[in-house]
Amino acid sequence: MGLIDFILNLAAVLVWLSWRSIRFDPLVRTTPATLAGTLRRAEPRRRKGWHWLAGLAALLVLRAVLYHLIGPEADWKPSLDLYFVVLAFHSHVFLHAMLFSLLSFARILIICYFWLLILAVINRRNTEPDLLQKTLCLHLGPVARWPWLVQVLLPVALVTALWVAFHPLLMRMELVGRARSLASLAEQGGLVGLALYFSLQYLLPPFLLLHLVTTYVYLGTSPIWDFVGATARNLLAPLRWLPLRVGRLDFAPVAGVVILLFLFHWLPNLILGRIPASNVSLWPQ
Repeated sequence: MGLIDFILNLAAVLVWLSWRSIRFDPLVRTTPATLAGTLRRAEPRRRKGWHWLAGLAALLVLRAVLYHLIGPEADWKPSLDLYFVVLAFHSHVFLHAMLFSLLSFARILIICYFWLLILAVINRRNTEPDLLQKTLCLHLGPVARWPWLVQVLLPVALVTALWVAFHPLLMRMELVGRARSLASLAEQGGLVGLALYFSLQYLLPPFLLLHLVTTYVYLGTSPIWDFVGATARNLLAPLRWLPLRVGRLDFAPVAGVVILLFLFHWLPNLILGRIPASNVSLWPQ
């Protein structure tokens, strides 16, 4: 069931991005005052914006019904792992199944936009953005042009605000306990937002590994490889002063992968593993 939920989340995110991409089509909103304004599609438009949103809503509701019907029979207990806290739902209660469906999708969507934002920060100094970089910035909207420090801190602030807003509902459904104060509640939201950065262990190392492969293996020309190469070079820029090249072999991508895994995987797990032994709770009550 967990795999099914993950696949449906990916499908829901694709539906959302497809809806967002409608406004990027130059033939959708054009005026006769321009050359593009005189162009019209030869085929009729089959889907409008509200069709995508209606499909997304139907997907989220129908899968909640599926979880409610099949979850108890399969002895499946849906849970939302937010790294520092795990929200455990009860699939035999439809409201729990519905809320899990919504929050599970929201979590994946937030991670998706967080990854887009981080890629925009990494490649912000590219003098000639490629096609993928331009598409990425279109999805981010005005946020793609904000100062990099604001972009880096924005996800934590946004997730903190969402945690504070949803906390009364989560508490009413007995998914979380009552926070002692608004400050403690904000700290909880800050930790949930901080966990977003740990997800970079799944995003950034593949860029470096793909860059390592394309450096020694010709895979043809593609905007994808151009974007991968530009992102990897920007990631490895702080390591340029290290003697990581031996002959024709460049070990910078390997060193970069090790550093990224240390920062976003091994170090957090090491810290969290030592906390129980010190009888200290990292989660504010």
